Amino acid sequence: MMVGKTEDAYLKEGIDKYLKRLKHYIKIEIAEIAELKNTKALTRDQQKAKEAELILKKLNPLDHVILLDENGMQLSSPQFASYLDKKALSSTSNLVFIVGGPYGFDDTIYQRANDKLSLSTMTFSHQMVRLFFVEQLYRAFTIIKGEPYHHE
Repeated sequence: MMVGKTEDAYLKEGIDKYLKRLKHYIKIEIAEIAELKNTKALTRDQQKAKEAELILKKLNPLDHVILLDENGMQLSSPQFASYLDKKALSSTSNLVFIVGGPYGFDDTIYQRANDKLSLSTMTFSHQMVRLFFVEQLYRAFTIIKGEPYHHE
């Protein structure tokens, strides 16, 4: 789930490339939360709260929610693959990864989350994180399947 649409064509192209590859491994769906209109009159906290309302409406009670958050757990690619494999083995049926808006998440989203995952200690735009994440998701499934995409 992502707040806003992916704007740049080169990012869309890269995301689509990995989404097509991922369909060989899992059922994957991208849900976009519409960007808020007239945000100049809103504080950052108000904007995050409104985004949170839209996110929460899309979640089901049984969803296992993982926030892509700079303060989340940091895993290597093999560790991330193991994390996903464990979720599959424990019959976690619906993993929902959420990329927030430009200001991050409201406290209500942190309270709803089951886990937080950081892709790096560096800061990336919320647009670029989308591409980085789908590539890492694809990489994880190739690791799980023992395919030669990932090199140690």
